[in-house]
Amino acid sequence: MHVFPTSHRLRLGRYSEQNRLYLLTANTLNREPIFLDWHIGRRVVEQLRCAQEQGLVDSLAWVVMPDHFHWLVVLQSGSLDELMCRTKSLSTRAINQATGRTGSRWQQGYHDHALRDDEDLKHLARYVIANPIRAGLVKRVGDYPLWDAIWL
Repeated sequence: MHVFPTSHRLRLGRYSEQNRLYLLTANTLNREPIFLDWHIGRRVVEQLRCAQEQGLVDSLAWVVMPDHFHWLVVLQSGSLDELMCRTKSLSTRAINQATGRTGSRWQQGYHDHALRDDEDLKHLARYVIANPIRAGLVKRVGDYPLWDAIWL
């Protein structure tokens, strides 16, 4: 079993670079599968799209899984911390409004991977959007409602 560092350790040494490709991952609090209800998952999708519309990122591919999301982006404005704090905060507000709940919906921190020049971007995007297949949720990507990629 791989143990990820605690959230405060994830932030140590983190550097955000504009026009850099990143793969971002955030987990729900206690890995609760709240997005099994894809209507609730759409609240996260709204925030991913909003970040794109506001020029914070160029969103290349994403998938919202039952208890986490993966988001492949080119950072355009601000920092990763600002982007993820904003995305998680606004989606929490929308999720809580839709469900009548209160409190946090996300684990503290997030995981980021800055892509190297030699990494195959389309291969990574395919990996991201194939998550529902690997998790046994669907047999075909097109059968899963919470994903998108620019190459379609």
